[in-house]
Parts: sequence; structure tokens; C-alpha cells
Amino acid sequence: MSLTDLPASRTENGSAVIRVLSYNVRSMRDDNAALARVIRACDPDLVLVQEAPRFFRWRKAAARLAAASELVVLSGGATAAGPLLLCSLRATVERTEDVLLPLTPGLHRRGFATAVVRFGGARLGVLSCHLSLRADERHEQAGMLLDRLAAMDVPHAVAGGDLNDRPDGRAFGALAGGLQDCWAVRPWGTEHTSTPADPRQRIDAIFATPGVEVLGCGVPTGLAGVERADLVAATDHLPVLAALRVPVDTPAAPLS
Repeated sequence: MSLTDLPASRTENGSAVIRVLSYNVRSMRDDNAALARVIRACDPDLVLVQEAPRFFRWRKAAARLAAASELVVLSGGATAAGPLLLCSLRATVERTEDVLLPLTPGLHRRGFATAVVRFGGARLGVLSCHLSLRADERHEQAGMLLDRLAAMDVPHAVAGGDLNDRPDGRAFGALAGGLQDCWAVRPWGTEHTSTPADPRQRIDAIFATPGVEVLGCGVPTGLAGVERADLVAATDHLPVLAALRVPVDTPAAPLS
């Protein structure tokens, strides 16, 4: 699949095609103009951010990023220990929830930014995560992520983030065992996300529940408007972009 083949967002009869971007922005300590240019060029409906600013005036920083990216803040930030959700005006927000995970002494606090949104008649759970650097805690958090998606009580969901784990790791494997690893299902663009100047490993990923059709997923290297210089300057991770077809949420028929 060529870079020009990634479908644009649209609403169809019986489904909605959306673009989902996952991006570790390193607390916006780098070139924020380059960061916004990359996000805009990907034309996402949802952005799953990791390492959003968490301290002094963090809400203003999140609002600046959203405005520069032509999006709005959906949920997360410091209240989720770093994960943040942005969305386009196509999304109708049903609810949001920021989740703090158990704190291991000596390690960073972790959390999930979550929401339930609609695109036309398609209803979707959304979760952004940044898993632990320690393998045992990371594996436990992967299980918590799967439990959280199940508890959202939605027919379809997408989750993504910085896993701090490779595809052969236990945490990555746990997520890929319960969800679709979108790159593995339909690879598009390039694979590796770390580090931007010389990417050699895939530690960032987007996952979808069964029933969501993956139309393409990968690092948007070479996508029109995405410049290599911007990818290197924006942050210390490369983004992952997925196009997904989400079926309409059909209500159950009443009992006769």
C-alpha cells in the first residue's frame, strides 16, 4: 500500500472511516511548530498523546497544541499522568474519564486517558496509554488496559500509545493477543518509531477491538506534508497513524 492509499475520513452508510494518530510528544520540550505541522498533515480525527505536559500551566500547553493542530482537547493530561486525547470537530463526545494506575514506589505514576465518542452512528471507545519502563509493571498495566476497555461497555474501541515494549515483549504480546495490532494487520508507511533520527524499534502502536476494520497503519514517513526534518525536530518518537472503519452501533432488537 502506498502512502497515498491511506483513506481519508468519511461517514458511510453503516460505518465511519476515521484516522487515529498516536504520538509521544515528550512534554512538548522540542519544536512545537514542527509537532503541530506533523499532526495537521496526518489529518487525524483522534490523537492519542503520551507525555503531555503535566506541571505548571499544563492545561494551557495542551490547549495550545490542540489549537495549533486544528483540534480540541478531549480528555487527559496531568489528570491522567501524561496521556492526553485530542479530537476533531467530527467527534461527538459521549463521556470521558481519566484513570490513574497504582503507583509503584520509585517509579513514575501512570494512567489512561479515555473517552467514548461517536462519528455519525459509529460509537467508539478511545484510550491513550504510556506503559511502565519496568517489565513486570508494564505487563500488569497491559492487563489493566484490556480490563478498562472491557469495562467501557462499547461495541468497538481503539487504544494506542508508547508501550515501552517491542512486539516480542510480554506486555505488547498481551495487548496483541486480545486486540488487533493494527500495523501487523495492514502495514502502511514504515514500522519503527524510535528514535526519529535512526528508527530501529517499534515501541509505539495502535490497537483495535475485533470488528473494527484496519485500512492501514504505520509511521507516516513520506506522507504528503510530513517532512523528515519535522519528524526529527518535533519529539523523540515517531507517530503512528491508522485509518479504521468503525461499524455503526446497531441497537439490539427488542424482545418479543
